[in-house]
Amino acid sequence: MEYVLGSEWEISPAGGATGDAYFAHHNGRKLFLKRNSSPFLAVLSAEGIVPKLIWTKRLENGDVITAQHWLSGRELEPVEMYGQNVAGLLKKIHHSAELLDMLKRLGKKAILPKDILSEILNSLMIDKELRQSHIIKKALDFLEKEEMNVQYDSHVVCHSDVNHNNWLLTDVDKLYLIDWDGAMIADPAMDLGMLLHWYIKKEDWPSWLSLYGITLSEQLLLRMNWYVIAQTVHSIIWYKSKNKEKEVKHWTHYLNQLLR
Repeated sequence: MEYVLGSEWEISPAGGATGDAYFAHHNGRKLFLKRNSSPFLAVLSAEGIVPKLIWTKRLENGDVITAQHWLSGRELEPVEMYGQNVAGLLKKIHHSAELLDMLKRLGKKAILPKDILSEILNSLMIDKELRQSHIIKKALDFLEKEEMNVQYDSHVVCHSDVNHNNWLLTDVDKLYLIDWDGAMIADPAMDLGMLLHWYIKKEDWPSWLSLYGITLSEQLLLRMNWYVIAQTVHSIIWYKSKNKEKEVKHWTHYLNQLLR
């Protein structure tokens, strides 16, 4: 990255799965750099959902480097997911016509329940042990039985990983949702289900959803439950493929709780 900014900048890895993110600072200026970010980042910045995009540079090898303001702040604590600021920002994302239009222009199609189920079934084809697991079979029975009952036509931009550590609260109390590599067009129940199941007590779901701007219904409950079960099965499959037994046990236990 030195050849992009100059040798006077101090650059260090910012972590992350891809290894393509960096922090840079020089004379009090601080930047967050990323290699080959999606063009979607520009719209997210314009909408105030991620820290401001400062510049984009295309290198001779075809790589694209983006620079954003590096803001002083912290990730949210799990208990802070109750906040009106979280519900408000997620509502803004789900209702943004600009975000939806950009993903469509980038060639994204809506992810339907049948697509998710098909991906799970294909992944299980190569893991005989998981295919024979009682809890996985029980989850598949539920997903297949309810697939037609969770159809929803109003697709939106979903983040798909609303974990508390992807919410950045700055020192001036500005909230951002970062790490958009998994963005997709889908039923908003995908994001809502994960957030509510992971962080909000069930008796508080109606009040949290009122902050978001909707009323809890039986159909929404079913859709959220369907997506959370599907995501949990997907997590089990992924962690098993990486031989991460601790995580497999954790998500298998969680799946068992969901299916009670």
